[in-house]
Amino acid sequence: MSRPQGWRDRAGRRFDEVALQSPARLAIGTFAGFIAIITGLLMLPISTADRHVAPFADALFTATSAVCVTGLTVVDTGLYWSDFGRVVILIGIKVGGLGIMTLASILGLMVSRRMGLTQRMLAADQARAGGLGDVRQMLRTILIVSSGVEIAIALMLFPRFLHDGLPLITSAWHATFYSVSAFNNAGFVPNATGIVEYAGDPWVAGPIALGVFVGALGFPVYLNLIRAWRKPRTWSLHTKLTLVLVVILSVISAGLLALFEWNNPNSLGAENVGTRIVTVFFASVNQRSGGFAAIDHGTFYEHTWLLEEVLMFIGGGSAGTAGGIRVTTLAVLVLAVTAEARGRRDMEAFGKRIGTESLRQAVAVTLVGLTFVLLGSGLMLAWTRDLGWDLDRVLFQVVSAYATCGLSVLTSDQVAEMPDSVKHLTSVLMFAGRLGSVTLAAALALNKQRRVIRYPSERPLIG
Repeated sequence: MSRPQGWRDRAGRRFDEVALQSPARLAIGTFAGFIAIITGLLMLPISTADRHVAPFADALFTATSAVCVTGLTVVDTGLYWSDFGRVVILIGIKVGGLGIMTLASILGLMVSRRMGLTQRMLAADQARAGGLGDVRQMLRTILIVSSGVEIAIALMLFPRFLHDGLPLITSAWHATFYSVSAFNNAGFVPNATGIVEYAGDPWVAGPIALGVFVGALGFPVYLNLIRAWRKPRTWSLHTKLTLVLVVILSVISAGLLALFEWNNPNSLGAENVGTRIVTVFFASVNQRSGGFAAIDHGTFYEHTWLLEEVLMFIGGGSAGTAGGIRVTTLAVLVLAVTAEARGRRDMEAFGKRIGTESLRQAVAVTLVGLTFVLLGSGLMLAWTRDLGWDLDRVLFQVVSAYATCGLSVLTSDQVAEMPDSVKHLTSVLMFAGRLGSVTLAAALALNKQRRVIRYPSERPLIG
């Protein structure tokens, strides 16, 4: 018995060393490993509907989109993949939705049956409301909340699909797939037509939108609300900022979308008033991260695309299933501008002071995101020059990929003619978007250097 225990201790120490020396390498290795597994499974003949071997570029693209909970596709999920393939995609969504550091912590427990200090630091970064001793509880909360919400959403959808005439097994399968995809903000659909046939149906749009909304809040918010849901005053600053920003952005999104598209004959203008209202509500929730589309977003006006690009880039809550730079990053930047405009020394919100470290992290995350979007857009424009892709559609595609949202304005012909180079570029953007902000934040948090000697301070001119 001593021999296995010694192996576990050595494995645990090695895991902590890797995490401490390079948290980015730990996160990248964890997610890349799962993507490789899903890619391999999707390339099996049993994974496709006609039992052929899927091209590597298509399998990698789909696996990356699933594990990074994005929802962009280059083949029709409901027609191209078999039931086995769709189950593999669903597993990828579920695994990817758990989160980077959550997966790393679970792997560490599986390997060494213990959790070292470094693992606690990494995982606790997702649970700012708690301390290092709360990591195990956080992991239990994540699994319980995610599974509980997914089951609840599935139970809401199941009677509607059954009433629509689908067989019992098919109804249960669609309800399960949609619920997991919705909570994890993945945007994948199990059937060929997706939810377009249910546009304006509140019994389908409502539960899916609810799953997307709850999933986008982030696991630290769940942990905080479960502990003190009756005491709003004791909620953490992160929870308050997340809830406030999510509600404000949802209202702004719905209002501007209705203003821009209400009379567009190619989109909302062609529907009745009831369908318009439900579609606006549904789109306002999905524009930041969910990626479900009850209507073809390619028919929207260009200024609506710009609105959606901004919302996608912002994303949802930190340490959850949403993408983007996260709403708390936006909140810190806005508070910094507000404090500077008012001539105040500190950034303050809800009676709390926000340190400059948070501002530096927010600036770093935002600039890294903008860099990926600019580089990705430039490369995609160059590689699709002969195909006639314009900047509007390319920018939308890049932002959607990096923000792991999954909305697309490409036509079916453009998707069909997409070269492998663009597929690989999009896969890299999805991977970077899912890992980028969390990995960067963890790396900054674990690699702080305290210098005894500091250079004299001098302020350059700004603006």
